[in-house]
Amino acid sequence: MNIMDFNVKKLAADAGTFLSRAVQFTEEKLGQAEKTELDAHLENLLSKAECTKIWTEKIMKQTEVLLQPNPNARIEEFVYEKLDRKAPSRINNPELLGQYMIDAGTEFGPGTAYGNALIKCGETQKRIGTADRELIQTSALNFLTPLRNFIEGDYKTIAKERKLLQNKRLDLDAAKTRLKKAKAAETRASQLNSARLEGDNVMIWAEEVTKSEQELRITQSEFDRQAEITRLLLEGISSTHAHHLRCLNDFVEAQMTYYAQCYQYMLDLQKQLGSFPSIYHCNNNQTSVAPIPSASSNVIGSSASTSTSGLVITSPSNLTDLKECSGNRKARVLYDYDAANSTELSLLADEVITVFSVIGMDSDWLMGERGNQKGRVPITYLELLN
Repeated sequence: MNIMDFNVKKLAADAGTFLSRAVQFTEEKLGQAEKTELDAHLENLLSKAECTKIWTEKIMKQTEVLLQPNPNARIEEFVYEKLDRKAPSRINNPELLGQYMIDAGTEFGPGTAYGNALIKCGETQKRIGTADRELIQTSALNFLTPLRNFIEGDYKTIAKERKLLQNKRLDLDAAKTRLKKAKAAETRASQLNSARLEGDNVMIWAEEVTKSEQELRITQSEFDRQAEITRLLLEGISSTHAHHLRCLNDFVEAQMTYYAQCYQYMLDLQKQLGSFPSIYHCNNNQTSVAPIPSASSNVIGSSASTSTSGLVITSPSNLTDLKECSGNRKARVLYDYDAANSTELSLLADEVITVFSVIGMDSDWLMGERGNQKGRVPITYLELLN
């Protein structure tokens, strides 16, 4: 029963405090009550904290969009995070594109120009996909997590103490208002004509003034203490900025690593594709092909090929001459090739073999000889020599 009485009294006290704050807040909004202003330094700290929170949220959300453009994937990752479970591994777009290219190149035949190019492009896309995955993991750990910890941790504490400061300020102003009203009532009572009424009222309002003054001292002390606590927390925002600056540097370094990897992968791919005969990459009429002096010439001279960025591009007319002539020619192997079956000849990069044409053979292939080994070889792997 005593516990019940205590709970009822506490509930009634809390309700009274809440009502007093609500009345004070409403009167301030209507301009009917004075409001205690915070000192300029504390106001600046509050403004800085609010600004930090707003822009941190915007940067964090947009970084998430940058790293994971798919909104459904972001929602799925958010749900798994809230359930404290690891999200399932998901193949990203570059990896998926790379796998399609490799499968297509295998289907078309790795010995064909297009099939071989698709495989090489697919392998590069998968490397870019791996680099993209590493960028996401590094950025999430070193950049997004610290920003999220500030929003969900430090700023929540600041917001809680700021709310408490607002309540203490309302209590202080309500106490000031009650004291002001008690003093006004005491003054009116002292001006009454009746001595009996005057004595009764003055005594009552004098007690009320004393009570209000004591309440004001208590609320002022609580407000000052809460203002100091809030100020100390807010001054930590400068340290937060310094920490986020280090995180930003980590994010930039992760991006630099990612873009440098992608550039190197694409540069290597371009070199590999650039070594193919120009007949296979002249879609925009930009291939430099020097005509041979004579259609009856069987020699592939320097006028029959051009060099771009150090890569020798063999003229299609020379390949046609080789296909039409019955003689043998020397050719340098550009890169390794593993024979798909017993009719083909495996090749090693930079070795020199003998090649010749066979009537009725696919235009993408020649016959190659190395000692007493013989088999079909893809033209795209060869550089014809003089």
